[in-house]
Amino acid sequence: MPRTSIPHITVCICTCRRSELLDRLLRELARLETHDLFTYSVVVADNDPLESARETVTGFACTSPLRVVYCREPEQNIAKVRNKALEHAEGEFVACIDDDEIPEPGWLRELLATCAASGADGVLGPVRPYFEHEPPRWVVDGGFFERRRFATGHPLHWSQTRTGNLLFRRELLDELDLPFRPEFGTGSEDLDFFRRVMQNGRRFVWCDEAPVYELVPPSRCRLGYVVRRALIQAGNFPKVSPSRPRQVAKSALAVPLYALALPFQPLFGTHRFVWYLEKMSYHAAYIVASFGFAPKLTRG
Repeated sequence: MPRTSIPHITVCICTCRRSELLDRLLRELARLETHDLFTYSVVVADNDPLESARETVTGFACTSPLRVVYCREPEQNIAKVRNKALEHAEGEFVACIDDDEIPEPGWLRELLATCAASGADGVLGPVRPYFEHEPPRWVVDGGFFERRRFATGHPLHWSQTRTGNLLFRRELLDELDLPFRPEFGTGSEDLDFFRRVMQNGRRFVWCDEAPVYELVPPSRCRLGYVVRRALIQAGNFPKVSPSRPRQVAKSALAVPLYALALPFQPLFGTHRFVWYLEKMSYHAAYIVASFGFAPKLTRG
């Protein structure tokens, strides 16, 4: 009896970072366990005009049996480079992982199993922090790099999604003129993508058995980074979901309340002070962005 063909997964990576991170990720991807249930290949989309990732990718491809495709998007725009990677995706499924993340050996296998068991169009998994050095105590106490997790099979709302640990059926791309919209050049392009495909009836669920680990360098364990991240997220969110008077009013009420409480928070720990400052910054930026004045920032 002839054997049924097994699915193929294209793993998409978008990068503009130092080559050692990408090299580490490629080596870990080559060690993924398939148990002969699927095949996979990798696409690396380089968003550096100087093509800093080319040498790393070609060097790895020369010594690894894993098929790796290199492509480039010279204009530094996260949405455009994601689209460039998807242009080279083949097979039944697409997986996405960030270039500063590391998967466990069973990563793709667990995502694919949950997708099959649930009948969903896509599956997301946990992104857990991996600190390059011991972080300040307030970072750990405040959980500033922890993300919400769910039970496996839990259906997701578009606001609970991201592309840092994702598997989806490639066919859903046929429903969109452009998967990721370039106006989201500083972030939230993934939320917009999920919102649109879910409006088309597509369904995404959670798989808690497929974690990846995100490198958190010391440069991110700082107050400035946490606040800047909140400003960027709030500045982009009205682009994804048009602001409503009730949402703007909620933020307008939140800002003075957080401001009044902020001076007292150091009494309860530095993490409380940072948490209140982060929330106040988010709501303030959301109000400004709702009127079309989003701050132009990068996370650094």
